[in-house]
Amino acid sequence: MPAPSASIHLGVPTPYITSHGSKVARLHMYDWFVLVLLVVIDGVLNIIEPFHRFVGSDMMTDLRYPMKDNTVPFWAVPIIGIIGPVIIITGIYFERRNVYDFHHAILGLLFSVLITAVLTDAIKDGVGRPRPDFFWRCFPDGVPAYDNVTTGVLCHGKASVIKEGHKSFPSGHTSWSFAGLGFLSWYLAGKIKVFDRRGHVAKLCIIILPLLLAALVAVSRVDDYWHHWQDVFTGGILGRLMLQGHLRRSYLITSKRGSDKRAGWWFLHFATFNSFQCHLMKTAYGLTHTLGTFLTLISYRAMLNPQPWIA
Repeated sequence: MPAPSASIHLGVPTPYITSHGSKVARLHMYDWFVLVLLVVIDGVLNIIEPFHRFVGSDMMTDLRYPMKDNTVPFWAVPIIGIIGPVIIITGIYFERRNVYDFHHAILGLLFSVLITAVLTDAIKDGVGRPRPDFFWRCFPDGVPAYDNVTTGVLCHGKASVIKEGHKSFPSGHTSWSFAGLGFLSWYLAGKIKVFDRRGHVAKLCIIILPLLLAALVAVSRVDDYWHHWQDVFTGGILGRLMLQGHLRRSYLITSKRGSDKRAGWWFLHFATFNSFQCHLMKTAYGLTHTLGTFLTLISYRAMLNPQPWIA
């Protein structure tokens, strides 16, 4: 019987371990404390005033898009990125009764999303990039006013609306969605054994669905004129990097370089999603595949190291 402090590799197909959830939580109480701290930090980042980047009269040409309501409201983002995946993970727990897997999955999901949220909001406040509809936030009556010397804007709109107008880069909706739904995609990939070389296309479709939903959320941010395409693309990459980093830490199998027989399937997963994302960006915004191809190669290079595998 392993000691409570012994490391447990969740990717190894061993018999399920039963334990009281409270005991597992106590073993990771510092992790949960860090989660609470991340929530507090993110709350502070949302309260403080972002950097007000200089906006001149000549820049307003690209910032006169109409103000629109959010297709995906702010309150829906936690539901999409956290609550939805938690419900699915909970359903898997009731089927398999593996409290360790359940605990680490929930903890990993929350860490991925909250670390992404903190980084996203910190960058937002530091960069202060104006949104595409900044003109109407700054001049709600449509009458512009500029400084006679610097030609900088002299906003007379509502302070809270102007504050939100300086939080364009990167997209929080996108980073949250890719962190949460991306984690869910990886988790399901291990649970239903997508890369078992049996050729079940239906399984591949299942893990692509969360990524498709995240991509649609990202596209809605540009369609609503709340973000520039660079904000959305960066938010998606940020969310993916955070979840992949946490997966490598929490669900790690040890293997020698190049010895993993599933290497081709890992590359297929990365390449499939990168190809989909790049095609989406090219269709919607006329972008090239160069950056996506570069990211695919990076993913393939990371694949050669010990890989996360959730079973």
